[in-house]
Amino acid sequence: MDIANLPFGTTDWSSVEATRHPGETGFATWRTRQFGPIRVRMVQYSPGYLADHWCSKGHILLCLEGELVTELDDGRTFILKPGMSYQVADNAEAHRSSTKSGATLFVVD
Repeated sequence: MDIANLPFGTTDWSSVEATRHPGETGFATWRTRQFGPIRVRMVQYSPGYLADHWCSKGHILLCLEGELVTELDDGRTFILKPGMSYQVADNAEAHRSSTKSGATLFVVD
């Protein structure tokens, strides 16, 4: 990742407008900032959330609260708890997320 032409700044995530994204079950709430080609999000998944698609976008993702289950299209499953992260490249391994209890994530893509 090349971060260029980005002056120092801070973000108060509580002041960033939230958008709601339905899953197959439950929903996700995104607070999104765009810095040139880099998208940065604070994402909250409702309890019972299951993504409605397989994602092939690359991400760096940090679990802040709750528990996130990430399933890869090859059948592998990973559980993230607070303080854990994952990283995946664009078009590398399709993945989808779910959570029984809800989760809050910080995502860079």
